[in-house]
Amino acid sequence: MATKNDGNTGRLQAELKKRRPFESPHQEAVLNVLRTNDQFQNKFGRLFRHFGLTPSQYNVLRILRGVGKPMPCLDIASRMIQVVPAITGLIDRLEAQELVARDRCTEDRRVIFVTLTDKARKLLDQMDEPVMGLHRGLVGHLTQAELKELSRLLEKARERVESVEIPGDSPQTP
Repeated sequence: MATKNDGNTGRLQAELKKRRPFESPHQEAVLNVLRTNDQFQNKFGRLFRHFGLTPSQYNVLRILRGVGKPMPCLDIASRMIQVVPAITGLIDRLEAQELVARDRCTEDRRVIFVTLTDKARKLLDQMDEPVMGLHRGLVGHLTQAELKELSRLLEKARERVESVEIPGDSPQTP
C-alpha cells in the first residue's frame, strides 16, 4: 500500500529521481540508511586508499590498537564494523604490508594471535586527524543532541536485525 504524499517530495525520493512515493515509511527509512551508508563508505574508502588501506584493513588495525595486545583472528573478526568472510586473507594482506605479525599460541596451536607492528602504529598516528576530520565533516553540522539521537535511533533499529527472517533463507545458526 502506497503512503500518501503530503505534497512535499522527500529528499531521498528526489535524489533517486523516483516518480512515485515510497511504498511505506519503513522502505524510505531503510533506503535512507543504505544511501547514507554508501555515501559515507565511499568517502572513507577514498581516505583509506590514500594511506594504502581498505576500510576493512583499517578496521583491523584500529581494533588491535584499541585492545593494545595481540588478539586471536576470530576475536578480531567478531569486533569488525562490517562482516568480513575471509579474515585470514585480510590478515595475510596486512602481514604482507608489514602492518601486523602473527604468532601461534603455545597452549593451543590452532589459535593464531595477531599483533600490531610499529609501522602500523605510525600509520595509524598519521591517519588519526584525517579520519576524525572526515567524521566531523560528515556529521559536524548536527548538534550534539542530534548526534546522540541519531546514534540512539540507529542502535534501536539494529535491535531486531538478528531476529528478522529473510524468506527463502536458511535459518542462521549461532
